[in-house]
Amino acid sequence: MPEGELYHSAPIAVEKEWIDYNGHLNMAYYNVIFDRGGDEFLAALGFGPAYAAERRLTIYTAEVHICYVRELHLGDTVTVTSRLVDFDEKRLHSYNEILHKDGWLAATAEVLSLHVDMSGPKVSPFPADILPKLEFYREAHSRLPMPPRVGRSIGIRRK
Repeated sequence: MPEGELYHSAPIAVEKEWIDYNGHLNMAYYNVIFDRGGDEFLAALGFGPAYAAERRLTIYTAEVHICYVRELHLGDTVTVTSRLVDFDEKRLHSYNEILHKDGWLAATAEVLSLHVDMSGPKVSPFPADILPKLEFYREAHSRLPMPPRVGRSIGIRRK
């Protein structure tokens, strides 16, 4: 990742089985797309399959807030962009967007993840050797404008 840029996943094609009776991508499969793109970003941060297998440490999702912005259909190809908003000793706060190959925004997901020792399983601190990569991404992404959907709450707005 060049400095100051978001992480971009490999292209993901919308699959036939993901289309609902309304003719568009079923809401559950936006999660699948975010999960696939998010897994690539986690691997870039150092938390890929080898990390889990060798160290018995991994990342669990604690909370997700998805905003569905524009419908996706069969034949659409997307990528997931990811940014590390923040982290502490045991948690990651990330923000992701599904972008259509033509550049428009389909959905956003704000995610709070936990670092987990699988022997418990229990939440545990990040190992010291992982922290420099987290610092690098947090610093690089902090130079970008904060997306307006970060930190949104859900509710009915009244006048």
